[in-house]
Amino acid sequence: MQGDDSHPHAMNVKRGADGKGSAALRCFACHQTENARILHGPPGAADWQLPPAKTPMAWKGLSTGDLCRTLKDPAKNGNRSLQDLIPHMDTSLVRWAWNPGAGRSVPPLSHDEFVSRLKEWIETGAACPE
Repeated sequence: MQGDDSHPHAMNVKRGADGKGSAALRCFACHQTENARILHGPPGAADWQLPPAKTPMAWKGLSTGDLCRTLKDPAKNGNRSLQDLIPHMDTSLVRWAWNPGAGRSVPPLSHDEFVSRLKEWIETGAACPE
């Protein structure tokens, strides 16, 4: 998916065995380590890739409560504990959201505030809404 509206990828990419594209069209062919400098150009971050095949776009279309439960479930979150989520949120792919390139929107809070709220949520029991 791509764009703020999550439309299908224009290049019709395929995941490939390692989540980094098919043999003929690897993600890094377009997605470099930095965003392209043109409006709506290919975004970039180190190790750009798709989510694992067993959890493709696992968060798409979920309610807030379901997203919360997915985030807490190691079977759906990359086998991470709640504490493991903190360093994950500091990876280049996650941090990309706060520097998505020209023509893309950013989250409504800073990355530092996001991580702070994540830590607070974990420390207070990681409750999920219904």
